[in-house]
Amino acid sequence: MRFMMIMIPNIPSIDEEDWTPSPEAVAAMGKYNEELAKAGVLLTLDGLAPPAKGARVSFAGGRASVTDGPFTEAKEVIGGYWMIEASSREEAVQWASRCPAADGDTIEVRQVYEMSDFPPEIREAGKFSQEPPKPATAR
Repeated sequence: MRFMMIMIPNIPSIDEEDWTPSPEAVAAMGKYNEELAKAGVLLTLDGLAPPAKGARVSFAGGRASVTDGPFTEAKEVIGGYWMIEASSREEAVQWASRCPAADGDTIEVRQVYEMSDFPPEIREAGKFSQEPPKPATAR
């Protein structure tokens, strides 16, 4: 089963200085990431740029509306994620518990749906999404 471990950092204010980790934090996280890879559970991982560099796309009445960051109303932001392969939710939680996170940080662990998790009528309706999309070619 695939699980996404979502890092929700405890950052008092969302600005560029708060978003940059210390060299010590990066080294500790690198060691943790190596442990995940050596155990064969790591599928992918990424850290995310601060919300000030992002955008939110909201939908209402069939139209999309774009709001540029930063998002002052955001209490929790995503700092990064790991996608892992684990045999159970409990195993994924154990991996998350080993993370060298800072005081106040939170890691949310969520199972990723597979098409096989859905009833047949949903699988049939979503058959187009059973194959990963082909990457766009460079122009």
